[in-house]
Amino acid sequence: MKNKIYNIGVGLIVLILSGCVDLDREIITSLTKEQVNSQYDFVLKQLTGLYSDLPNGYFEIGNGMQASACDEADYTYQGSVQAINSGSWNQYNNPDDVFGRYYTAIRKVNDFLSPAAEVNLEAFRLDPSSDSQLIYSQRSAEIKNWKNEARFLRAFYYFELVKRYGGVPLITKPLTLETDFSIIKRNSLIDCFNFIVSECDSVSAIGALPVKYSGAEIGRVTKGAALALKSRVLLYKASDLYNSPSQWASGYQHPELISVTGDRPTMWKEAADAAKAVINLSSQAGYSLTIDYTSIGKKFDNPEIIMARRNGTDNYFEQLNFPVGVDAIARGSVTPSQNLIDAYEMNNGTPFDWNNPAHSSDPYYNRDPRMGFTVFFNQSKFKTIFLDCTTGGKNADGGVTNGTKTGYYLRKLVDPTLDLDLNRTSVHSWPLFRISEMYLNYAEALNEYKPGDADILIYTNKTRQRKNVLMPAITETDQAKLRERIRNERRIELAFEGHRLWDVRRWMIAMDVLNQPLYGMSIVESNNILKYEKKEVEKRVFLPKMYFYPIPQSVLLTEGNDWPQNPLW
Repeated sequence: MKNKIYNIGVGLIVLILSGCVDLDREIITSLTKEQVNSQYDFVLKQLTGLYSDLPNGYFEIGNGMQASACDEADYTYQGSVQAINSGSWNQYNNPDDVFGRYYTAIRKVNDFLSPAAEVNLEAFRLDPSSDSQLIYSQRSAEIKNWKNEARFLRAFYYFELVKRYGGVPLITKPLTLETDFSIIKRNSLIDCFNFIVSECDSVSAIGALPVKYSGAEIGRVTKGAALALKSRVLLYKASDLYNSPSQWASGYQHPELISVTGDRPTMWKEAADAAKAVINLSSQAGYSLTIDYTSIGKKFDNPEIIMARRNGTDNYFEQLNFPVGVDAIARGSVTPSQNLIDAYEMNNGTPFDWNNPAHSSDPYYNRDPRMGFTVFFNQSKFKTIFLDCTTGGKNADGGVTNGTKTGYYLRKLVDPTLDLDLNRTSVHSWPLFRISEMYLNYAEALNEYKPGDADILIYTNKTRQRKNVLMPAITETDQAKLRERIRNERRIELAFEGHRLWDVRRWMIAMDVLNQPLYGMSIVESNNILKYEKKEVEKRVFLPKMYFYPIPQSVLLTEGNDWPQNPLW
């Protein structure tokens, strides 16, 4: 069946075919050098445009960030993310439905990689002058590199689909109105994982991508980025969710769309090896932990960043997340939860405990320094003032309109030095891959594959021993207990960077943690003494079917489409 599917509103085909830049042009061999230069510049602009589809985690689900769709944070203004938290989302209404968005991105990459989009360099190749031959050689190498960048981006976009929807159609060539869309089916999950890994292997091969860039080129795809994506993909592949369909989707007739088969120890070894490959590249690429944890998201040239989405200078994120009451336009939108705060250890490495009077009477004292680097809490200094998040306080719910309901404001990724009244701006750089994630990927996989290996503790502790953190080293050797310590370290180190929403799914603990209420802090002052109590902010809902997103119903209702829906939807 041909030409019958382009009427989908947000589904696969119309978004693949619509808005196409005209790259389907004849390859002409009689171009002048001026025309070649124009064509070269045009295709370079198309490559730059492919990067624009990278996720911008500052505003991923409405303005709530992914943190507000899990147990990391509340979103003060509710908004579209609230449908996820209340469990009222489905195949008709999904605030994080990116199916069409990423297939549009993939379509653009496929167009870019098509033979019709080739830059014709014949005018330089046929000119024997040394200048022309040099230009031909340099541009040939650049164009080869562009193709590898594009292939990485396509693999990245496919993983964004796969972690949400499971197996999806793998489309690697431009589609036209002559395409027989009825033969396009969902690929198995293992097919999708294998494709992404294969692309990462190809573009990270020797000589395929640069190890690093500098200056204005920072942010382009490097060998390290390709290896990091492979690490993340293989870690997910080995995880419980993708290997235990019977635990939540028993009887589903298409388990190949949501799970893989194979030897788990081998999968964990592959994941460990992939993470170690990135770590081993550090000496060449210059990856290292930054001294200042608070600089994450604020600098392009941070040595910790393997790849980031480069954004321009602005202050919109600060407008959304500065504490209410300190600037006229500050909105305090994403407010960290007590669920997250309770996960930060005491600075001696022991857990925080509400039943310990010393802890509960002064809950912000002697904690992991990353807590103070990640959130603003009561009496935190913000510019020249100290925040008042007590009940009815000038920065709290009841004391100011839209004041924090959790008792906290977001500090991580925010630039607190900006003067919003004067419309000051600064750089924002969304971290896509950090070397610290690779350390934790490696530790997690190695603990599953080879418990007791000395590297597990070495790399679990690296993030804890950053110069302005210096938490005591974890010494636990029991596999199960160390697994929990690694998971908690990941929760703390990578907070608000878009990992938690997927980690709780792949670990299959979402039914436990995302069905818990979201908690905040109640602080009451009496006779100059503060009393702290954990309080419920809102109830949250997570059902087994939510381990995967539903395929949008608009796609499934398309004439001739017989794709199976994900289980339980």
